[in-house]
Amino acid sequence: MLKKILFLTGTRADFGKIKSLIQILEAHPNFEPYIFVTGMHLQEEYGYTLLEVERCGFANIHTFQNHTHETTMDLTLAKTIEGLSSYVKDCEPNMIVIHGDRVEALAGAIVGSLNNILVSHIEGGEVSGTIDELIRHSTSKMSHIHFVSNKQAKKRLIQMGELDESIFTIGSPDVDIMFSDSLPDLEQAKKYYEIIFDKYAIVMFHPVTTEAKYMEQYANDFVEVLLNDTHNYVVVFPNNDLGSNAIIKAYEKLKNNSRFRIFPSLRFEYFLTLLKKSQFIIGNSSAGIREAPYYGLPIINIGTRQQNRSLHADIINVDYTKEIITEALQSIDTHEILPSKNDYGTGNSAQLFLNSLLNTDIWQLNHQKQFKDIH
Repeated sequence: MLKKILFLTGTRADFGKIKSLIQILEAHPNFEPYIFVTGMHLQEEYGYTLLEVERCGFANIHTFQNHTHETTMDLTLAKTIEGLSSYVKDCEPNMIVIHGDRVEALAGAIVGSLNNILVSHIEGGEVSGTIDELIRHSTSKMSHIHFVSNKQAKKRLIQMGELDESIFTIGSPDVDIMFSDSLPDLEQAKKYYEIIFDKYAIVMFHPVTTEAKYMEQYANDFVEVLLNDTHNYVVVFPNNDLGSNAIIKAYEKLKNNSRFRIFPSLRFEYFLTLLKKSQFIIGNSSAGIREAPYYGLPIINIGTRQQNRSLHADIINVDYTKEIITEALQSIDTHEILPSKNDYGTGNSAQLFLNSLLNTDIWQLNHQKQFKDIH
């Protein structure tokens, strides 16, 4: 029997995580993938990355505008639930696949569980230390099936009462693309984005919702440090959480400076190539925790957003003060890279995902959630 699998994506980041999973199902006769595209993908100021989804040529793409305002994440959640609830009644999926710790993922888990549809959560059981972590764990508890990155994530889900047989360790799906043959070469990527630097670093600085009242100061201080530095930078806009406007406003000071190229978004494969060939990455993006260690890059991680997520990587962790960030930048060119334990898979996540869905046992899991006590 053909299984309809509905994937939900709200950002360029989560699409990069699920893209290889959609592709492998699209090529398999047993599955028919559908994609519900919402969130940042449909916002012009963040690059209108719906175009990146459409470029993949997937057969079933549905768009829904869910954005309210960066200060009303709760209303965005409610609006997403309303739109997705209507769509699932049309396409009648056998499973909803969600990723990570965004309100779109939580909406997917709520709609699926309350409509008796199996919900699969990608990369649950991880920690970050911000509001994202609260959303991630809530999403896990509303999901029936878990596709996790590593043994530690599985252990945390079991601590949360999830059943061992509902958890599948597949690694982080973006690693599939990181080492695939689909990446452009550096010259192609630089030409596409008109980047003329021989050497450059990557800047990705996101708001921390639990520190929203400080983000304007943090962003201005960070930009001042970058302006006083001597490196060239490729700067990518933050995500659209509370505080993002303050960061984007601070980036205005970088415009017309020849050391900076600023982009609302970068195509995922092009971003990976640019990251791989960069001198280092600075900011607080998960790219510094996940992708950068695989490429052997120096990493300057600022603040609390990735707190507790960098246990196995060689990362220079700094606070938000200008002096400390400046010190890190002054030493980064001579920083000796220490071996990192890359604990997020080996690039076969899509195949492991497909194998799990081909196993009839996964479709027999009880839609009525069970809580397993630890004895």
